[in-house]
Amino acid sequence: MRHLPILTIAALCAALTLSAWAVKVGDPAPDFTATDSNGQTHKLSEYRGKFVVLEWTNNGCPYTRKHYTSGNMQNLQKEWTTKGVVWLTVLSSSPGAQGYMTASAENSYIQQVHASPTAALLDPSGALGHEYEARTTPDMYVIDPAGKLIYSGAIDDHPNDDPSDIPHSKNYVSAALTEAMSGQPIAIAYTRPYGCSVKYHGD
Repeated sequence: MRHLPILTIAALCAALTLSAWAVKVGDPAPDFTATDSNGQTHKLSEYRGKFVVLEWTNNGCPYTRKHYTSGNMQNLQKEWTTKGVVWLTVLSSSPGAQGYMTASAENSYIQQVHASPTAALLDPSGALGHEYEARTTPDMYVIDPAGKLIYSGAIDDHPNDDPSDIPHSKNYVSAALTEAMSGQPIAIAYTRPYGCSVKYHGD
């Protein structure tokens, strides 16, 4: 009986460790169901056989604006969706918080900035964001056709809000997709994401 507290603590630590690494590169990406700005339902498992990019966004965040005012994010979306990649932009800002958008407002914004994701997923409850442990905007994830997470982290290697750095940046998302589509190992599979914190409810 004297050992029970020790075992309990050990079990708790193990559970916390598993939780901390719930989404890890090399593991199956968590399946999800979410509704987009056009009212359509998307389930990750429906895209098995295709590469999928998840892009967390907040149009009020200067780090996000860096990639949209420059056209960088739109160019990436167009380049990779043309090659068959499913690109899902995710909005996890809670109602009243920076970056929160209604469906109609998001559709207007997409048209205004000429964005071309496959869909914009509305996640005001933060359920999808928490499932992937998305921390910043932008925060980028790449999932391979087998449903495995092959990249997680920053969009590039210049963690600032200065658009003039984009031409000199290494784009980790493009690199991961290019390598994976060529059958090569991902040279950089994880980086620390940078940007504004995701505006979850209660944060």
